[in-house]
Amino acid sequence: MAQLVDKPIEENRTKLIRALLVIVLSILAVLFSLSQGLDQLQDVVRRSGWPGLLLAIGVYAVLGASPIPSEPLTLIISATFNPFIATFVASVGNVLAALFEYAVGRNIGDATNMEKWLRKLPFGLGKLPFDSPLFLIGARVLPGYGPKIVSLISGAYHVSLWRFIWTSWIAALIGGAVISFGTYGLLSLPW
Repeated sequence: MAQLVDKPIEENRTKLIRALLVIVLSILAVLFSLSQGLDQLQDVVRRSGWPGLLLAIGVYAVLGASPIPSEPLTLIISATFNPFIATFVASVGNVLAALFEYAVGRNIGDATNMEKWLRKLPFGLGKLPFDSPLFLIGARVLPGYGPKIVSLISGAYHVSLWRFIWTSWIAALIGGAVISFGTYGLLSLPW
């Protein structure tokens, strides 16, 4: 009987350790990459052209594993190319980052029984409709760590992957457009 009880606990512990290891390694990779300087990244993207944009999409995906925001990268792409390209690249990259965060949330949710924990949040926060498209889009558009938290919670709550992707895409398009066109507009001002 003890073996039946201990096995799920051990599986959960393994999942949690694996998820935490991926997060730590990803954060270290991002910090190392950013320590090389955003100026160098801008030079690489500018000199590489379209392949540089593919690199930028990969950087967005890696940034999704860290607390480091991706807005500076969107600014660089908007200044280097144009706001339409920056919006598209930011959207694709941020959706990939959101999928990574969703997967982490799904594993952490499985490993720590996050769903029960979230239901116990104070002030009725655990009763929010986490799978509602309005919540998924609205909370992701908020700047800061909102998008990361929404992705983690969506994974933990096993929100439909299709609903998660299309709501993430809409929010990423809105956020990318605001930053890209805002930057482009500021750079176009006659200073």
